[in-house]
Amino acid sequence: MEENQSYLATEKVSKLMGKYAVPCIISLLVGALYNIVDQIFIANASYLGSYGNAANTVVFPLTVIALAIAVMIGDGCCAFVSLNLGLGNREAAAGSVGLSVLMTLVSSVFLCAVYLLFQEPIIAVFGGTVNEETFALSKEYFFYIALGIPFYMFGQAMNPVIRADGSPKFAMASTLLGAVLNIILDPIFIFCFRWGMMGAAVATVIGQIATALLSLWYLLHMKSVKLSRHAFRPNKKIAGRTLSLGICSFLSQISLVAAMAAINNMVRKYGALDPVFGQAAYAQIPMAVVGIVMKVFQIVISIVIGMAAGCIPVVGYNMGAGRQARVKRLFSYLLICEAAVGLIALLVVELLPRRLIGIFGSANESIYYTEFAVKAFRIYLCMIVFACLNKATFIFLQAMGRAVASTMLSMIREIVFGVGFALLLPLFFGLDGVLYSMPVSDILTAAVSAVIIASTYKQLSRKQGTDPLAVHGEAETQKSC
Repeated sequence: MEENQSYLATEKVSKLMGKYAVPCIISLLVGALYNIVDQIFIANASYLGSYGNAANTVVFPLTVIALAIAVMIGDGCCAFVSLNLGLGNREAAAGSVGLSVLMTLVSSVFLCAVYLLFQEPIIAVFGGTVNEETFALSKEYFFYIALGIPFYMFGQAMNPVIRADGSPKFAMASTLLGAVLNIILDPIFIFCFRWGMMGAAVATVIGQIATALLSLWYLLHMKSVKLSRHAFRPNKKIAGRTLSLGICSFLSQISLVAAMAAINNMVRKYGALDPVFGQAAYAQIPMAVVGIVMKVFQIVISIVIGMAAGCIPVVGYNMGAGRQARVKRLFSYLLICEAAVGLIALLVVELLPRRLIGIFGSANESIYYTEFAVKAFRIYLCMIVFACLNKATFIFLQAMGRAVASTMLSMIREIVFGVGFALLLPLFFGLDGVLYSMPVSDILTAAVSAVIIASTYKQLSRKQGTDPLAVHGEAETQKSC
């Protein structure tokens, strides 16, 4: 343990970030593959095309709701287990794992039932009524995805628990297996069997089942925690603490759902007023294209979050040791790397938008599909550099123990700006206003983040021992997030 601590305190920050960030990036990219792969194969099926893509866009936020609940339970359990193993309290750690399994099963079955019982109104809320064909395909896709919700949530919730038990490679492998199965089965079900949206959904669910089964196997063979019947007994104190530790993860995901719901509905509403997309034959195109742009953005953000999350153990240790100057260097290095990722992404979306949309079946679509996609990529993601820096700042603040500031910035970006401008700008700019909402939100968030970054540098520049808040002041808040 001491050797590891010495390594965190003395190794170059660039090497440390590489060591810890790469597994995070891979895991997040693998998770992002599920929806992206579905969308690529759906888009290239001529009998689905933009209608299927639009349906995928409608259903995607509903999977994020399930993910929000799962990560609240899983990340909370991960933090609780880590804290109690450090204290030598294995019984409490086992109790958190057992209760997390129960809470995941109960909440997932309940959410599945809600989705199945209120399928049509839920789809309508997320913009699925753009036209009859999109609505029909959304229902088909959503039905099978809803059936897989318990498996999806179980795999996602147990993944951080497995990492907390000291097996990050197994956690990554279980997720990777599900994604690989999805990639293999998608073309078979969509092109060979011609199962359409059902095929895409079934391929996804089979991958989720595989991940869930591997997670279940691991729970029966944990290294640090041994589960017994006693671990599954209801305990309000442990359950409450576990959920409170995961609330930041929940808020981060659920705020995205609100933003996506607003964007989808504005696309549906103002697309209907557009001279071209107001025609029934083209009504689904804006919804499909915006979904594609979001998925490309998701790939970039997976890299950004992975890099920042990889800094968390290094930041936590050095803050606790009072090595603020080292944390400052790491923050500077992270911001430079995140800006580089954003710049590369910006060049790709601005210079190669036709290549990007070509991956998503533009050859089977009208010229309106391609032209709107080119405009959407170039406008919606024109401030992606700021988006990358903003996300890095949110996560780094949390790693420093400034979880309140981190959560507030995230909520301002997704709820105040993300939802607010998605609803406001279309009043003045029509459908293009939806596209402008992203860069405007990122610019304003970057302005707020700049103030926070400046204060963070000032805090980290203080001499060791003169800033107890940096080391201890929000430590408990960090634990709870």
